[in-house]
Amino acid sequence: MAKARAKTKGQAANRRLRGPGAHLADAFLEMLVAERGVAANTLTAYAHDLDEFAQFVAPGGLGDADSGQVRAYLSSLAERGLSARTQARRLSALKQFHRFLLGEGHRDDDPTGVVDAPRLGRPLPKTLSEEDVTQLLATAREAVVPSEGAARGKALRLLALVEVLYASGMRVSELVGLPLAAARGNDRVLLIRGKGNKERMVPLTPAAFDAIREWLPARTLALSARNQDSRWLFPGTDPEQYMTRQRLGQLLKQLAVDAGVDVTAVKPHALRHAFATHLLANGADLRSVQQMLGHADISTTQIYTHVLDARMAALVQDHHPLATRKRS
Repeated sequence: MAKARAKTKGQAANRRLRGPGAHLADAFLEMLVAERGVAANTLTAYAHDLDEFAQFVAPGGLGDADSGQVRAYLSSLAERGLSARTQARRLSALKQFHRFLLGEGHRDDDPTGVVDAPRLGRPLPKTLSEEDVTQLLATAREAVVPSEGAARGKALRLLALVEVLYASGMRVSELVGLPLAAARGNDRVLLIRGKGNKERMVPLTPAAFDAIREWLPARTLALSARNQDSRWLFPGTDPEQYMTRQRLGQLLKQLAVDAGVDVTAVKPHALRHAFATHLLANGADLRSVQQMLGHADISTTQIYTHVLDARMAALVQDHHPLATRKRS
């Protein structure tokens, strides 16, 4: 843990900004690492957003911006054609930064407090049908039977990846970042370390548990000699690193081709959406799904109820006799 925290602090140091007020941005980024344990990608995004805003308000600098400059900055984003969602994310970064300045006594006001975020639509997450997921899993299992040696090991790895991703609903980064030790116990649950280093327990289906049990001895068949001692459950090319999200995406796309499922719909995150949607469709309560997904706020989980609403509306439109009856 200490080693990982030190590494992330180093990442924060590598993202230092320049110009007036840059030291305040540096302090903010270091706080995100030390107190919130933000991921490297999130840290990079915050640094980029603050750097862009600093260039916009120069020469005044980050520490002296007023609400008029914040609004002008948002208007410039809209003029550049950036989406409302991107504008809202940039404003969120500025709000958190200025709250930090206010809390630390660097300012006595918050110029973002009176600035409203752009209105966002509520996009429905793209998911897969139960039939699509069933076909993907069946195809992954069929690939294991005839294979031998390294091919069998890789087939078992793919089966374990898909089974666990769909059974747990974990984030892709959480799945590929599972340590080998997480799967060595006999409990049918996984301890997952999610955003902000928060831990949660997620139960596994019997099929997912069995897939991991089969994958563990097969690691020696699927991996090179130098990778077999990796501490990761799913190592990457470099034994010190775990499999990348991009590599998992490639494997899933090939599986979709083999299964005859729409390739454009089969993405790692779509299986997480499928997990949540299918649980709710089959009677699970929203609070339990929230806990398993690792959402801090239940409002984030509620997006899946809209998916179900849309499906029910489509069901009525397609199959109800009154919906298809021509008006006289």
